[in-house]
Amino acid sequence: MTATSPQPGDAAPDDTPTDPDAPTRAEIRAVVRGLMIVLALGALDQSIVATALPRIVGDLGGVTHMSWIVSAYVLASTSVMPLYGKLADQYGRKPVLTGSVLAFLLGSVLCGAAHSLPQMILFRAIQGLGAGGLMPLTQIIIGDLVPVARRGRRQGMVASVFALCSILGPIAGGVVTDLLSWHWIFYLNLPIGTAALLVITRALRRFHHPVRARRIDYPGALLMSAATTAFLLVLTLGGVEWPWASLPTAGLAAAALLLLFLFVRHIRRVPEPVLPPGLFHDRLFVVASLVLALAFMGLMGAGLFFPLFFQRVMGVSPSHSGFLTGPLMIGVVVSSVINGRVLLRSGRYKPAQIGGLTLALAAFAILGWASATARGLGVIEPAMMALGLGLGLITPNMTIAVQNALPVAHRGVGTATLAFFRSLGGLAGVAGAGVILAWSVPPSVGSGQDPAAMIALYRHAIATTFLVGAAVIALSLVAILFLPERPLATGRTPPPDSGTDPQAPRTSRSA
Repeated sequence: MTATSPQPGDAAPDDTPTDPDAPTRAEIRAVVRGLMIVLALGALDQSIVATALPRIVGDLGGVTHMSWIVSAYVLASTSVMPLYGKLADQYGRKPVLTGSVLAFLLGSVLCGAAHSLPQMILFRAIQGLGAGGLMPLTQIIIGDLVPVARRGRRQGMVASVFALCSILGPIAGGVVTDLLSWHWIFYLNLPIGTAALLVITRALRRFHHPVRARRIDYPGALLMSAATTAFLLVLTLGGVEWPWASLPTAGLAAAALLLLFLFVRHIRRVPEPVLPPGLFHDRLFVVASLVLALAFMGLMGAGLFFPLFFQRVMGVSPSHSGFLTGPLMIGVVVSSVINGRVLLRSGRYKPAQIGGLTLALAAFAILGWASATARGLGVIEPAMMALGLGLGLITPNMTIAVQNALPVAHRGVGTATLAFFRSLGGLAGVAGAGVILAWSVPPSVGSGQDPAAMIALYRHAIATTFLVGAAVIALSLVAILFLPERPLATGRTPPPDSGTDPQAPRTSRSA
């Protein structure tokens, strides 16, 4: 039978393709349940640890280096994302995901047993090496099992899980730390991770096939990780540990550029590079990476200051400020759910992303105005929800667009590299927001400052951050206009480890 494309107004089909080798609806649900547990494992850990940080450094000492407990995790997880995609393409999804979860659990056990701050930082890096594969591999496996045209609902669940965990994590972190100790926030990952492994092992059994032995580009992987880590260290240390114009910052930036040059030269010369250069010959992939990097640069940079705005400017308590950020996450969940159904019916991914970025741009502009002119929660809370609604329309659709465009043999590394650029943009946004805050509220401003003057300084800094975020989102909106829109495939394409020809034509029966 020939492939058919969904038409606007068609009834939304279920997730089960009709070719005989496709997974059933029950099998897809079983896999997705396991994948959502995997996602929750990483998402909950980040928010729980952030809540317990004061107690951790209180026991281990070294409060001046507290941020490295978070930075080590983020640096490690971001630097290995593309590598996980390549490994999944070469050795199959199931063993690589299993290895990722096991590495995360090993790091969790070590963190729970840490007796000093250097140990904690090192073990958090190990935990991050495992966490780097959780989200990309989840998206890759969903891409394997669900046809592109029917994938919006499943990919939207990814954003929903992260949004819900960002709400539940701080609550769980506070309860566990108070009732037990901070050690248990890491040990509790063990039963969750074990449950995820059991579900995934059973659910993915039918979809695991032997693979042909292939060469792994270990030198390329090392160069890529080293270049990424050096660049992220510039973002992390610049303006914090070292001045931006200092010799150490310049030296680290030069090392990052040199390593990047060596990496690009290397992948052009080897037959199976860890990051195929052909990815960047596809205009859709290049534009998609740029759009997501810019979008998350604005969103993460400005979003970082919501708690600071509520506490320092509006004078609410820390617990209350967490509650006030709820509309942002509610917006993400709502738009993720709606997006899957709209994409399912229309078969188009670009209009929703343009709408999402436009909504995010308007939300940031309103937040900047509201912050600068001392508007109340009646203006700020709806704008935050609008920002969440816009955010929930961007990432799932862009992941679907990239998976639809790339050949099957590069789907894994392409999906993981897209997540890498998104994370990189977010980190750059956080670093830029820190620069704006340091410039607007200099360290010389002390406790003796007039409270009204202090509020005015913070108000100006946060309003500036929101407006800069709006400018970055505007750049992302311009960039997405160059994104090609290609028809969504309606059939399921087997993963590259299934023994089928990756270039074989895609077919499906009429839904």
